Amino acid sequence: MTSTLITVAPTGAESAKSDVPALPTTLEELVETAKRCEAAGAAMIHVHIRDADHRPTLDLGLLRDTVTGLRENTALVVQLSTGGAVTDPFDHRLRVLDAAPDSCSLTMGTVNFGDDVFMNPWPFVTELYRLTQEREVVPEFELFDLGHVFALHRLLDKFGLPYGGKVHCDLVMGVPGGMPGTTDALVAAVNGLPDAVTSWSATGVGRTTLPVALAALSKGGHLRVGMEDTLTLAKGKPVTHNAELVERAAALATLAQRPPMSPDEARDLLNVKR
Repeated sequence: MTSTLITVAPTGAESAKSDVPALPTTLEELVETAKRCEAAGAAMIHVHIRDADHRPTLDLGLLRDTVTGLRENTALVVQLSTGGAVTDPFDHRLRVLDAAPDSCSLTMGTVNFGDDVFMNPWPFVTELYRLTQEREVVPEFELFDLGHVFALHRLLDKFGLPYGGKVHCDLVMGVPGGMPGTTDALVAAVNGLPDAVTSWSATGVGRTTLPVALAALSKGGHLRVGMEDTLTLAKGKPVTHNAELVERAAALATLAQRPPMSPDEARDLLNVKR
């Protein structure tokens, strides 16, 4: 690759607004964040939304409003999370596609998530995948562990390629219960990816953010950053805006002579519906 896809994940479902006031939880805050992050070098936004009380929600009306707001104010590829919060029921997670995003996350298996369990049984994974093909939404396969890498082989062998014909994955590393955020783990995961994979990115959670980013760039991968995944720039230095994390990722990518790609280039990379 000659350029780098930078995805920003600005909110997530884990942190409370009361604990992290800088977290964008309203539509106005999310749009402002998206605009600044696009200017800083992001080409795709991975979206979790919150309700009026700043709690995680999969309310379909709010999801649709969010997709519309982001499209009207930015050129970013809009990717909705189908993970939601660990407590969200499967039918609500499937309903996310009714908001017609460009892309959606699709986690390839169940994983221990800190003290919780993020449930993704095989029947749910396959139902969601078939729905993405039907709705012409490009999935990003979220891989938290090596078992998820090989589940992706199984999925593609049985159900074929996703809509658009490109296969993009994100290695989510450093979650307590998943694979560690180390170079060795990243190389093992990348070496195990199916031949059909056309691009991949990596996410380092917490203090693994920088090691994972550097390893991903050296291995030819792309980057996901954001306050969903880390709340500090360094020990004792909290993130005050997601744009800080995007700016740092863009600087690393430029140093690696793979500068940030534009949203239009990201659309070509992922082959999302125009």
